[in-house]
Amino acid sequence: MILVIGGTSFIGMYTIDELVRHGKKVLATGRNRKLEPMVRSLGADYVELDITNEGDFSKLPTTDVEDVILLAALLPANAKADLVDNENAADYFQVNCIGTVNVLEYCRKNGIKRVISCCSYGDTSNSWGKGYAITEDEPRGFKFTGDHAMYVISKNAANDTIEYYNQQHGMQGASFRFPPVYGVGPHGTIMVNGKPYKSGIQTFIENAEQGKDIELWGDPHIKRDIIYVKDVARAFRLALASDETYGLYNMTSSTQLDLEDQAQAVIEVFGKGKGSRIVYRPDKPNNTPSFLYSMEKAKRDFGFVPKYTDYKTMMLDYQKELESGRWEVLVSADD
Repeated sequence: MILVIGGTSFIGMYTIDELVRHGKKVLATGRNRKLEPMVRSLGADYVELDITNEGDFSKLPTTDVEDVILLAALLPANAKADLVDNENAADYFQVNCIGTVNVLEYCRKNGIKRVISCCSYGDTSNSWGKGYAITEDEPRGFKFTGDHAMYVISKNAANDTIEYYNQQHGMQGASFRFPPVYGVGPHGTIMVNGKPYKSGIQTFIENAEQGKDIELWGDPHIKRDIIYVKDVARAFRLALASDETYGLYNMTSSTQLDLEDQAQAVIEVFGKGKGSRIVYRPDKPNNTPSFLYSMEKAKRDFGFVPKYTDYKTMMLDYQKELESGRWEVLVSADD
């Protein structure tokens, strides 16, 4: 049995689907009971669990769990604190650090060796835009300001705690370092410094569908290395199947996608024949950085090579998943 903690998350749902379709028995946990029917419809069992509550882990089985995927976390996109009147540093540590310890203790006590967690690509933000693919050996370097700082700090601490359990208790923990993950999910609106904003991808798609122009602010050739959610789900499955999986892994497409190409792909897929155009606004600020990550370690250790490496392929599948209606409950969920 595979235990997916945080299974009602966006990535969690796709991971459950991937594992079940490949013959794995899955037990998922979450805090959003509205999503329990969807979890069960994918073929998994469900337990309500708060990772910050040590007592909740008594609800979980003590035998027959092979591996654990830990996706439950507090992320800036879901955090409502504005960092001025409402500082949430303690919340990040409670969820991302103490929660991780609770998961690791559950695993240690029950003889579960492998845990795969997730973390932020922001821990190497000082190395972005330097013209080389960042490897897992890149020294940490990031800004200690902004709404992502405490997320990065707490996730770094969680990763170090996983490595402590690896060395102290003989576990085989790993962590996937994610950039933005694209796919159909409940992220049409995200929180930035505690305030809701429509996400960039959602804005592009809605404008294209309505025949409105898509504005590109600043440099239209900013290049980012993102990943599609189905690749993430497949990577989890492959990582669980390999005895070599251990430590930190970049989890990207290992391809830089051009902002202008992204806008054009959205128009071709979602706005075909509707008159949407790209409008260039170099006068408007765009602080989006360019970055690229190496995927050689994941390829070497568990044979993972991304399938979705161009934006049009991503958008065609995104459209197909939207039109299928199978993720409708997830899209509208307020987790």
